[in-house]
Amino acid sequence: MTVIERIGNWGDTHHPRWVDIIRMALGLFLCYKGIDFLRNMSEVEGLVGTNLPFSSFVLVLVVHYVVFAHLMGGILLALGTMTRLACLVQIPILIGAVIFINSSSGFFKPFSELGLSILVLALLIWFLVVGNGPWSVDKLMGEEKKKA
Repeated sequence: MTVIERIGNWGDTHHPRWVDIIRMALGLFLCYKGIDFLRNMSEVEGLVGTNLPFSSFVLVLVVHYVVFAHLMGGILLALGTMTRLACLVQIPILIGAVIFINSSSGFFKPFSELGLSILVLALLIWFLVVGNGPWSVDKLMGEEKKKA
C-alpha cells in the first residue's frame, strides 16, 4: 500500500459527519468568492497585476483561472464530489493569496483578509487529506452502485 493510499484510507475512516458541514460551507464560500471576483474582475486584475509581473494576456488567464477554479471547486466541495481534486486546484490560488496578495496588508490591520485566506488554505489542505466524508454525492453514488 502506497503512502497516498494509506492517507486516503485514514481520511475515510477518520471523518466525522460534522466536518461535512464545514466542507459544504467552505464550498459555498469559495463559490461566493468566485462570483465576487467575477463581479469585480477589473479590481482583481489590478490587484494581481500590481503584485505579479505578468503580461496582460497571462494576467487575464490567471484571473479567469482563479474565477473558474473558485466557482467549480466550490460547487464540487459543497456537493462532495471529486473533493481532493477540487482542493488540489484551489491550494495554489490560496498560497498565492497568502504570499503575494494579503501579506502586504498585514494580519492585524482592519478588514485584513490574511487570516481568512490562511484559514481557507488550512481547510483545503485538511480536506485534501481526509476527503469528502459520509454526507457527499460520492458516498451516495457509491451506495447506489453497491445496491445495484
